[in-house]
Amino acid sequence: MNKIGTDTIETERLILRRFVPEDYQDMYDNWASDSEVTKFLTWPTHPNAEVTKTLIDDWVTKYEDGGYFNWAMELKETGSVIGNISVVHLHEAIDAAEIGYCMSRKYWGQGIMPEALKAVEDYLFDKAGMNRIAAAHDENNPKSGRVMDKAGMKQEGILRASGKNNQGICNMVYHSILRSER
Repeated sequence: MNKIGTDTIETERLILRRFVPEDYQDMYDNWASDSEVTKFLTWPTHPNAEVTKTLIDDWVTKYEDGGYFNWAMELKETGSVIGNISVVHLHEAIDAAEIGYCMSRKYWGQGIMPEALKAVEDYLFDKAGMNRIAAAHDENNPKSGRVMDKAGMKQEGILRASGKNNQGICNMVYHSILRSER
């Protein structure tokens, strides 16, 4: 694995980049304060923008670590940060990463998240030297699984009662893609 950290990635509609402290208001307004977005996530809906600001300030300090991958999803059309996508678990011994993502409800169903996920997969395979990229979702959130499928991942299986999110203990559906499958 190459510890290159979070570099800017450009797609047709997005600029995937490092968070900066000024992004806190977009994050709070666009997704962190929305209980529909956080419904299946492992962190609670933010009660105020100050919580979001503190979180982003913490993220920014981690960017110097080459093993930290966390992108703000900036919509080119508006310049607004509409979501984030990051490596939530890094398994250096086997060159593998597990991805997590979330995005403003306003942009759901437009193919934006698969576009971001595919770009991050390419970056992690081609630049960071990963061999396996995985993601998982609550079985009750199949739309997240469709994002994974559209980005080329294959469903591997369901681990019963293996996750916990804002809905409680849940079955987790795992998807992955290997470098050799691209």
